[in-house]
Amino acid sequence: MCNKYLRGYRKSCCCLLAAALIFSVQPVLSQQKTASEGVNVRLNQTGFYPAGPKIGIVLNSKGDDFYIQTTAKKNVYAGKLKRSIKPTFGGAYTGIADFSEFKTAGKYLLYVPGSGYSFPFEIKPSVHHNVAAASIKAYYFMRASTALKEKYAGKWSRAEGHPDTSVLIHVSAASDGRPAGAIISSPRGWYDAGDYNKYIVNSGITTSTLLSLYEDFPAYMKTVKLNIPESGNGLPDVLNEILWNLRWMLTMQDPADGGVYHKLTNVAFDKMEMPDKSLEPRYVVQKGTAATLGFAAVMAQASRVFTKFKTQLPGLADSCLIQASKAWDWAMKNPNVVYNQDAMNKQFEPKVSTGAYGDRNFKDEFIWAASELTVATQKPGFLKDINLLPDTTMPVPTWSQVKLLGYYTLLKNNKAFGPNGPKELSEIKKRLLAAADNMIAGADETAYQTVMNKFARHFGWGSNSEAANEGILLIQAYRLSPNKKYLEYALANLDYILGRNGAGYSYITGYGSKTPMHPHHRPSVADGIVEPIPGLLAGGANPGMQDGIKVPSTNPDEAYIDDDRAYAANEIAINWNAPFAYLANAIEALQTEFRKSK
Repeated sequence: MCNKYLRGYRKSCCCLLAAALIFSVQPVLSQQKTASEGVNVRLNQTGFYPAGPKIGIVLNSKGDDFYIQTTAKKNVYAGKLKRSIKPTFGGAYTGIADFSEFKTAGKYLLYVPGSGYSFPFEIKPSVHHNVAAASIKAYYFMRASTALKEKYAGKWSRAEGHPDTSVLIHVSAASDGRPAGAIISSPRGWYDAGDYNKYIVNSGITTSTLLSLYEDFPAYMKTVKLNIPESGNGLPDVLNEILWNLRWMLTMQDPADGGVYHKLTNVAFDKMEMPDKSLEPRYVVQKGTAATLGFAAVMAQASRVFTKFKTQLPGLADSCLIQASKAWDWAMKNPNVVYNQDAMNKQFEPKVSTGAYGDRNFKDEFIWAASELTVATQKPGFLKDINLLPDTTMPVPTWSQVKLLGYYTLLKNNKAFGPNGPKELSEIKKRLLAAADNMIAGADETAYQTVMNKFARHFGWGSNSEAANEGILLIQAYRLSPNKKYLEYALANLDYILGRNGAGYSYITGYGSKTPMHPHHRPSVADGIVEPIPGLLAGGANPGMQDGIKVPSTNPDEAYIDDDRAYAANEIAINWNAPFAYLANAIEALQTEFRKSK
């Protein structure tokens, strides 16, 4: 995603009834809205689990009391506010309303005398099921090379765009077997973000995150029904959706040498128009080390997941592993092929100005690919010359930093290694748990009671994906060492995304009382429908204003504006939706397991 609009700036982001059930926008709750709702009282606008933590944040509390009321304004619970230990980034202290002990299912408001009401919310089991499913169904709406039928898309149905069956080889990608101007077929895939191009680097982390969601919580994910064309074919719907992109990724590998093209793209971004109106020539451009290693990692992981579905998908798992090995071999021979779009444009025509996803350090990609191939093949040789611990940092994954994707895979498959596992495994586990401990330390002192609000540096391009990826790290830590605090703060970051934040938005389109209505997303702008496509995660608070659109506040966590021109704060992207989809569905899966254990 999404700072791709700034040339040379590093892209950091960046049955109708069934559909109606999946994309409910809580109409009953939103009808209760009054002028004071949500202004000073912030919480998860979707709601809470009966047995889970329940926190509301009050911005200008004058007294000490708060009340939980029915939507008819009848008090059902009373509590005392606690003052935050630290102020917001703007210098104000908050009141913390903790009503975790209130467990009665129903629809409610949080009321604070002198401050007003929260938006309405629910308390019920599986309270995040719909928004979690919608965040995966969002990928259906991002599909290229197919029409979206009303049966599956509802009022967001549209004509097919970008068949991509006649894609040109850009001169930067030319080879002996595929000279410049040659035509290949490369259909399917997901549109990357607000634009209509398809990028291997960003598809890599996205597809891997969704594969990991299934791999980590298979029983729950088999129950998630998305109402997509492939539903009911014997595969879990999340895997059906992943396949749409995976099959496109397979077309992006040069069969002659195993190298992988960086992206499939127009030479420039389209206008704000529907995809079927975009008729510009499409190109695949230069092979690169980052794209090839990301491809190798995803295909190795996919082979591991899809080997359990050989009846439905004969040969797919084997093909994925073969292509992963070929990509690895190319990367070993070409370990430092940088995709430098500016340099490419000085050498070749036509010039390309779409998202660069440029990366110059491939240590993390080698760790990720080697880890996935090692687990998929059970052959230790892939790790032989890889420094698994090149530094002491444990950064949450982004498209340009994927080291932890490899660590997650090694740790959750450690039993498969036996005594021949990597010697670094114990240290990796130690560092991951230390990172989780450091992440939650002091989070209870912040004004919003979240990990996300600890540091201003968390609020950059695609800040909401930072919150979601922090949640994933905490869930991985919980799976390694079941400290309840890890899970509670993962849930707190989900609360952050869904409304407990400085901007006061539930950042998922269509879910909550105050949600983005004008995301920087071409179909949502051009389709003539008031509501944007549902289930999309907006980028979030970002005081950088790289798009030139002024945000209402430059306090880091308040620096958000719902404006379709504001791509620095309000674009959507596949690599941002994926960690939210993982976080929300994982929390649902873990809640389901908890209820079953009671």
